[in-house]
Amino acid sequence: MTFRDKARGCLLGLAAGDALGAPAENLPPSEIRRRWGRLTEIEGGGTDDTEYAIFAASLLVRHGHALTSADVAQAYRREIIPRVTGPMRGAGFSELGTVEALRRGLEPPLTGLVHSHGWSDGLAMRAAPYGVFCPGDPAEAARLVEQDGLVSGSGEGILGGRAVAGAVAAAMGGASVQDVVRAALSVIPADSWTARNVVRATEQVTGPADEAALVEALHEAVVVRHYPWTDVAPEAVALALAAVLAGDGDVEASVTFGVSLGRDADTIGAIAGAITGAMRGESGVPGRWAARIGPVTGKCLPVVAGRHVLDVADELAGGL
Repeated sequence: MTFRDKARGCLLGLAAGDALGAPAENLPPSEIRRRWGRLTEIEGGGTDDTEYAIFAASLLVRHGHALTSADVAQAYRREIIPRVTGPMRGAGFSELGTVEALRRGLEPPLTGLVHSHGWSDGLAMRAAPYGVFCPGDPAEAARLVEQDGLVSGSGEGILGGRAVAGAVAAAMGGASVQDVVRAALSVIPADSWTARNVVRATEQVTGPADEAALVEALHEAVVVRHYPWTDVAPEAVALALAAVLAGDGDVEASVTFGVSLGRDADTIGAIAGAITGAMRGESGVPGRWAARIGPVTGKCLPVVAGRHVLDVADELAGGL
């Protein structure tokens, strides 16, 4: 399997997981089961997860391994902020806070520290291109994604992005499911909230089990039930990696289980789809899902309107 095929599988899997999980976002698993049984068919388009991943890929194509947080901040100022004429539809808290901080003239890392959403999974949702760009090198993927993260997040938000980028880089290098999880853990501190959650969640996946019971066990292990928002990076990253294990690296099995967990279902699906897509390649993404993925509309980021994830993947692979 070529790097190009893996890159296409990764970003197509990300877009498919994002779109599949979108209608289940913020719903509890019981409501997802009531409405769909098992949510297996894409009903609409993707969210900011896919659009921000395309934007992140454009930064890598432009700057490569020399990318800095200053480059990312400059891109926000030149390509995102001038086009924000009203609400950023679907944008996460950390990105909204970042735009406001940049408008005020702040620079990274203050742009990611000044708002109160540094723990957001906004970096984790767009981290996959960094892993694609560094096949077999989780440490370099994590270093690069942190440059992006310094602009919009801090602390556990950055660690979540590092974990996802490391996992995707390992998947691009041919790692097994277990080694993908080890790669994610290798690029974050063992005593971090994110690492503890990944360990707790993946320990729940011990083999064939009743799905509803496993969902409840995962929620009990890592979900912050009393918190009103669901875009918590240590939670979403851990649940996505558990989904990859539960699906044994199969794209459809992993993504459908991931979105059945509810919470930030589109981001969980996007992360699980990116990792397994990198493992299985473009043909590993169900054809019926791939057929539903078109160019993004730019509803959150007008700068990426009209771009297709497969073209973006080709650009990334061409730089390897």
